[in-house]
Amino acid sequence: MHITSENGNSAPTRLSRLWSLLPSQCAVCRSWPAARICMACVGRYVPLHHRCRTCALPVAAEVVHCGECLLHPPALDACCAALDYAYPWADLIAQFKFAPGDPGWAADLGRLLRRAAQAARFIHDAELVVPVPLSRERLAERGFNQSLLLARQLDAKDKVRSDLLLRVVHTPAQSQLSRAQRLRNLRASFAVDPLRAHLLHSRRVLLVDDVMTTGATLHTAALALRRAGAAEVRALVLARTA
Repeated sequence: MHITSENGNSAPTRLSRLWSLLPSQCAVCRSWPAARICMACVGRYVPLHHRCRTCALPVAAEVVHCGECLLHPPALDACCAALDYAYPWADLIAQFKFAPGDPGWAADLGRLLRRAAQAARFIHDAELVVPVPLSRERLAERGFNQSLLLARQLDAKDKVRSDLLLRVVHTPAQSQLSRAQRLRNLRASFAVDPLRAHLLHSRRVLLVDDVMTTGATLHTAALALRRAGAAEVRALVLARTA
């Protein structure tokens, strides 16, 4: 189990960074010695898609917003994804989320997150970096919040705040649900800590999450931040489903 503090670097985070510096076998192509994810596989499996500005779905080069975002504008001002949620990343992200005894994944996947097309600009512009929180039940079950571990890899340590946005309603697994069903389940599931809400007033916020499927989670989280006074909410996600 990972034990992490709410802010600053935890011991597992520091260990993750040290672990990632050791020679390893590439988890994708099995070359040895290499980084946990070798640069050849990064080049092979990280296509440079043009993406919808507000939901990060791959779209044609001349398209700014996908049809769904035109019909139903999300609460996000912008969204950037580093990877497609497909081979080999889906399996590796599952290892990251469900095999917490291995400390190397956060640093390697965080490095991929920083390589996303607009990541550097999003991180620079943000005044606060907020990982999408887990419910108390899910955190107790898993032992760590994968979005917080990723946020701590963004070279924005002084901006990361995991104590502002709270997940106040525990929702069951939603992998098989439609976007409309997810939105219904997530309604009122996020809230801003009322004692810290003033910290969001007129601020530019960057939400960080591991996987974006329908966008319902990020949409609901962004709405809570906007109601608390955030001036702008962008999202940076590791992987986006098609």
